[in-house]
Amino acid sequence: MVRNVDRAEELAQDALVIALSEWPRIGVPTNPGAWLMTAAKRRAIDAVRRDKMRERKHAEIAREQDDTVDDKDPSTALDDDLGDELLGLIFTACHPMLSADARAALTLRIVGGLTTDEIARAFLSSEATIAQRIVRAKKTIGKAGLGFEVPRGAERAARLASVLEVLYLIFNEGYAATAGDDLVRPNLCLEAQRLGRILAGLMPEDAELFGLLALMEIQASRLPARTGLDGALLTLTEQNRARWDQLLIRRGLEALARAEALGGDGPYALQAALAACHARALRPADTDWPQIAALYDRLRAVMPSPVVDLNRAVAHSMAFGPETGLRLVDEIADAAALSHYAPLPAARGDFLFRSGRLAEARTEFEAAAKLTRNERERAFLRARADACA
Repeated sequence: MVRNVDRAEELAQDALVIALSEWPRIGVPTNPGAWLMTAAKRRAIDAVRRDKMRERKHAEIAREQDDTVDDKDPSTALDDDLGDELLGLIFTACHPMLSADARAALTLRIVGGLTTDEIARAFLSSEATIAQRIVRAKKTIGKAGLGFEVPRGAERAARLASVLEVLYLIFNEGYAATAGDDLVRPNLCLEAQRLGRILAGLMPEDAELFGLLALMEIQASRLPARTGLDGALLTLTEQNRARWDQLLIRRGLEALARAEALGGDGPYALQAALAACHARALRPADTDWPQIAALYDRLRAVMPSPVVDLNRAVAHSMAFGPETGLRLVDEIADAAALSHYAPLPAARGDFLFRSGRLAEARTEFEAAAKLTRNERERAFLRARADACA
């Protein structure tokens, strides 16, 4: 509405401050989000009047606050044919005038609610670099006077790849939290899945969309089993597969079948096929590791990255032995993007452990524990280091 990201953030903060003052006195409203939207809109209108902005912009904002809108639910004025306000905002923020990285970073920060630290982890970059990227994106939008409008037709389809990347990164942060006491943040996973399902209904002919949906559904099926009763991390081989959500697995396999029928062989469809290999294995011993290794070879060709190379090394170690994994991981050990990436020494520690080189394995696990900032993950890695004794 205000055509300025920084101003929009200030208005949102003002609304929260008002709520902190008013709600203890009047009670929490039935629809807190709508109440906050109304408060922010009123502050926006006051600012327009105070700053004597042009009458046209005043009308654009004031029109959203007309008498036809129920103050108890002003969000109804923002509906579009996507059927979901948050999804519409993600499409809006993924504007082609920004670079792909800038779109994803800005959308994750403004819409996804991820911190710059969490976004930096997703991009294997520094927090300072991501912060600068977000600031530049805001300035670019401000200078262009961009109208935040939900795209339609071909323009919407052109932004789909950026939107899928945002959903993918939000889901990943929920599946493996960057920092804190909790290993997973299920609400982030649920929101990414919900938005993916809406998109699948709107764009039923996009193979990669169904690939991403399949990946999220299958991965989410394991969330209940990823931690023990004490919250400790459990590896795939340690998880109680009876706790995997069979409904989500069926949904994921159906979405994967749809993606494959549409000719899907992109990064999301291949990752979904990898997840399906685990989902179909009733016991860890039933896992088809040669097939998983072959899928990683294909994934590496369509989505080259140090992280894919690391995961490929793990798959090959399981299929062909830990020495194979060590050889592959040593080939990427000097990759700058992995220099402070805890999974790299953790994987190397596992290969060494399985090779019987316990002293070296312990050193790697200890190094990995120092790099992670998630308490559950750190405890898991320290326990693995202790096991080497």
